[in-house]
Amino acid sequence: MGLLNGLAHISLAIWAIIILAPLLWMFLASFKTNTEMYLGNPFSLPSSFSLDSYVRAWNEAHVGRYFLNSLFVVGLATAGTMLFGSMAAYVLARYKFIGNRVIYYLFVSGLAFPVFLALVPLFLIVNNMGLLNTYTGLILVYIAYSLPFTVFFLTAFFKTLPNSVAEAAVMDGASHTRLFFQVMMPMARPALVSITIFNIMGQWNQYLLPVALMQGENAQEHWVLTQGIANISVQAGYEADWAAMFAAVVLSILPMIVVYAFFQRQIQAGLTAGAVK
Repeated sequence: MGLLNGLAHISLAIWAIIILAPLLWMFLASFKTNTEMYLGNPFSLPSSFSLDSYVRAWNEAHVGRYFLNSLFVVGLATAGTMLFGSMAAYVLARYKFIGNRVIYYLFVSGLAFPVFLALVPLFLIVNNMGLLNTYTGLILVYIAYSLPFTVFFLTAFFKTLPNSVAEAAVMDGASHTRLFFQVMMPMARPALVSITIFNIMGQWNQYLLPVALMQGENAQEHWVLTQGIANISVQAGYEADWAAMFAAVVLSILPMIVVYAFFQRQIQAGLTAGAVK
């Protein structure tokens, strides 16, 4: 057992280095100049830790605007996903009715459907609704994109909640709405926090959906962060400001690292709560 534990720790250490080394290199490169990257040692420290590259990325490359666009879209999309997903999962888990399993499996089938296969019909549907190149259309698509995993995850958790608490609330005169929002939702908090973080990270890093849907006149003003960073790398050409581009990437991943680090315990508690119960 001691040997196995030692090998496990060594493997985890190697895996951590593989993950952290590129992130650390990218962070250091965001402070370098193009000359330092091309002619200097790529693994050396930058000559100075000036924030000029971050200022250029935020203002000149419009990363600040793209960042706020992503914050707005992901914030509303995540809120909508959690509201509709938790209600659907609660009904499917706690109420028996004709077609219950059919609806549940329709939701679950969305997990096995690659998003790129739906881009063309999705584009046509959103265009026919007049929501192409709008935040409303992108938010609705994000919600639909995130619902399958949300419903799948929360349905299993709601099934583990004790019936005695719900029965006591009903006997006290609680309506179905009050039972859900004031009794079941607080009890499901660990799972709700976990799936919320997963949805935030998934929607924040989404690239294909915005590229397909944010098209048309003045579309660049509505771009999200992933589109903006991709545009920086494509249009730069031979005059690429690599430090600014790396700074933009750091700005895009830093919020997700902070969110995951801050809610790490809640995520772990949500993933294991159903098994414990």
